[in-house]
Amino acid sequence: MIIKMKGFTLVEMMVVVMVVAIMAAIVLPSYQSYVRKSEENSAQQEIQKIMRDLEHQKSRQFNYLGYALPADPLYLPLGATATTAKYTIEVKDGSGVALSATGATGKNWIIRALSSDGRRYSFLIDSKGLSCKNKTAANISFTTCGTGGEAWKLQ
Repeated sequence: MIIKMKGFTLVEMMVVVMVVAIMAAIVLPSYQSYVRKSEENSAQQEIQKIMRDLEHQKSRQFNYLGYALPADPLYLPLGATATTAKYTIEVKDGSGVALSATGATGKNWIIRALSSDGRRYSFLIDSKGLSCKNKTAANISFTTCGTGGEAWKLQ
């Protein structure tokens, strides 16, 4: 009498594990890229919101003086701390001081969004028309995107 065993052989299980591992190796980088792009888009949306608030400030006061972010600097995602933030956003006067500080002229503004990850872009935009991005956050000052900077258009 022959007894038939039910179940999978070790070879069959190994083949299934290999197929799953190959699929994960293909899918995971794409997913991570999608998440980074989503975080970049979130930062760009926040920059647009700040720009709109700045222009609203100017339409009421005829300058940008007194504008302040809800938290300075602003960390994204909202509610994040300095250690968990994906982006740190700062708004300064054209001379590089806070718009609410003594000595600010209030004629221009600069927004800088620095990424905590070198695989995401950091952004710089000002009221004079400069807009650039760079994957090396250390290269972005309040005046230029530095070495490796690229032109950037808000979408």
